Amino acid sequence: MQKSDLLFHAKWIITCEENNRVLENHALVIRDKKILDILPSTEARQKYAGSKEEHYNTHAITPGFINSHTHLAMNMFRGLSDDLELLDWLNNHIWPAEGKWLSHELVHDGSLLAMAELIRSGTTCFNDMYFFMDATAEAAEIACMRAHIGLHIIDVPTAYAKSVDENFAKALDFYQRYKKHEMIKLTMAPAHIYTVAIENLEKCNQLAHEYQLKINIHLQESPTEVAQSMKMHRKRPLQCLHEIGMVSPQLIAIHMTQINDADFAILQQTKPNIVHCPESNMKLVSGCCPVEMLMKHGINVALGTDGAASNNDLDMLGEMRTAALLGKITANDPAALSAVQALKMATLHGAKALGIDHYTGSLEAGKAADFIAIDMNQIESQPLYHPISQIVYAASRSQVTDVWVNGKQLLKNRQLTTLNEKELLEKAQMWRNRITTG
Repeated sequence: MQKSDLLFHAKWIITCEENNRVLENHALVIRDKKILDILPSTEARQKYAGSKEEHYNTHAITPGFINSHTHLAMNMFRGLSDDLELLDWLNNHIWPAEGKWLSHELVHDGSLLAMAELIRSGTTCFNDMYFFMDATAEAAEIACMRAHIGLHIIDVPTAYAKSVDENFAKALDFYQRYKKHEMIKLTMAPAHIYTVAIENLEKCNQLAHEYQLKINIHLQESPTEVAQSMKMHRKRPLQCLHEIGMVSPQLIAIHMTQINDADFAILQQTKPNIVHCPESNMKLVSGCCPVEMLMKHGINVALGTDGAASNNDLDMLGEMRTAALLGKITANDPAALSAVQALKMATLHGAKALGIDHYTGSLEAGKAADFIAIDMNQIESQPLYHPISQIVYAASRSQVTDVWVNGKQLLKNRQLTTLNEKELLEKAQMWRNRITTG
């Protein structure tokens, strides 16, 4: 008999590993914050002694979802301005609101509120790009989430930094303080090609190489962005980045709704990671990322919600469903972007994009105990023939009952364990009152 800390018995365990397995009546064995074993429940009881046991007799256990692109604290502007084109929404609504209200306090409170929403919908890891990085990091430590926080660089003055030089200085200071953190990892995060000069993009690229960081950037998100780049540089945005050596497997290119044959040639050669944000792209009429074609070319595509100001939620289950349906329309093929592929985009592919697939993103022995339980015995997901299909096409985030990150339970029977729901709602109302009264 071997020792373990916890045995989780489930109706289904969906591993999301490369050779994805759907295991029925199996147990997930946890020891020292890691997955020790996955085996039939009957064998687990015989092999592992002295363990606390949890029974999820009507649940599917899956890896926790990885939201590969978001702006957490923008949830404070959720619903503030809707039904607009991207640059109109940014220039005339969001950037003015940020100019007036952006602060450490807003980002801290907004990040906590967003993390509660993430946890309640099954997300265990996020990749954030926003201002006041310390505030987001502090919130992540309180929530006990796995976080990737971008060293955000932008040329224009903001409430966070008055110049690009100040942005770089603050980014490097943040890097020094968090570079060895167990749960908070860092990325280089220039905002866009139209808000960061080429020489500053080159500096971002140099720093990323020096510190061995991934690079996040919004890229070819809309036709307007491409047209601006052609006017300013006489090149498409991807070509501009390729010429400075930024396009590589270390790049996380966010959105990529505008891709032509020349772009595909670069992508095939360099193999960056793409983050698909279908609901935000649809809402802002930015375009559709050709996910199926990218995957056929061997390019890793992950999934993100973007910020709640443009989505307007942080629900990865909803994002999976949208991605799968939009992928079929975009490819004009009902077999394009299957439920299995959509689930992998939200789990293992996200881990690959962030460079953490060696310890999370799938359920395998030796990986971190980052997993969720989804109750499938609900009216909305019955009768059940194929659990992955029901998760992607029918289940809602309210069916996520339990969430574990690094062996710690963050959601228990739909109740948050690290965050206070009442306090979060009070803070949200306070900010709503401040913003609406000016």
